[in-house]
Amino acid sequence: MTKGLLHVKLEKEIKDSFSINHFKDHFGVETRAHRLAYHRILLLSEGSGGIQIDDQIFQLTGREIFLMAKGQVIRLNENTKFSGFELLFGDCFWERSPSSANNCKAVLFNNAANNQQLSLNENDYQQLITLFSSLHNEFTSADYVNKLDALAAYLKIIMIKIANVNAVLTAGIDHHENKLYRNFIELVSQHYQSSHEVGDYADLMGISARKLTEIAKKCSGKGAKDLINGQLIAEAKRALQFSSKPVKEIAYQLNFSSPDQFSHFFKKNTAISPQDYRLHFVNIGV
Repeated sequence: MTKGLLHVKLEKEIKDSFSINHFKDHFGVETRAHRLAYHRILLLSEGSGGIQIDDQIFQLTGREIFLMAKGQVIRLNENTKFSGFELLFGDCFWERSPSSANNCKAVLFNNAANNQQLSLNENDYQQLITLFSSLHNEFTSADYVNKLDALAAYLKIIMIKIANVNAVLTAGIDHHENKLYRNFIELVSQHYQSSHEVGDYADLMGISARKLTEIAKKCSGKGAKDLINGQLIAEAKRALQFSSKPVKEIAYQLNFSSPDQFSHFFKKNTAISPQDYRLHFVNIGV
């Protein structure tokens, strides 16, 4: 492994793809990077220090929510301390939730980087802390026949409440174009390694590439190609920062025809070469 690069620890499998933990004055003594195998919601009542999600560092202040999608890489800064709840769930567990809540999951987690940290007002915080406490009590109670369905119902309510914290997240949540946009983001998260072109996704969705670009621009302020490139850059940064894979291997893993094509793409979108991006983290000892 290249000196200075972090070794990414794989997240352990959890029973039934669902878990909720309650922390009080918890110190983040484990500072190794983790690639998430489950979607994660942190509801913090108090906090200090920082959390790194991919290549962004967020300061913990309390009365806030962090949304992290599976596949993202996270680690706690040294001496980070927090109180609150940590909720983890997998896609297979989410399938237990009624389909009416699917839009909320798509809005919150298909493009989690845009909703990574949400501040809460007093009313929203009190409602959510009550829901999380009730869910935690249910989770830690004795097992019974329909317990998982009850937990899924709580999760659905929590997701709806969180989606309503920010009006931007729920604006036109049932609008046809927003549904198409969320479908596009879901497809990008599934196929970004093999499909880099807008036309590929437009064909999957049965609409024209021009229409898809218009929808993406209207719903996110970014073009469809920009969103595809953003997914590729995010995964490339994770690989460069948290693994010792050669740039050549990363390029082919992301379906670029050559390392040169990948390097040109990366520098065009980040203003820095892949080698220099990696070297930055080696030099600061990350």
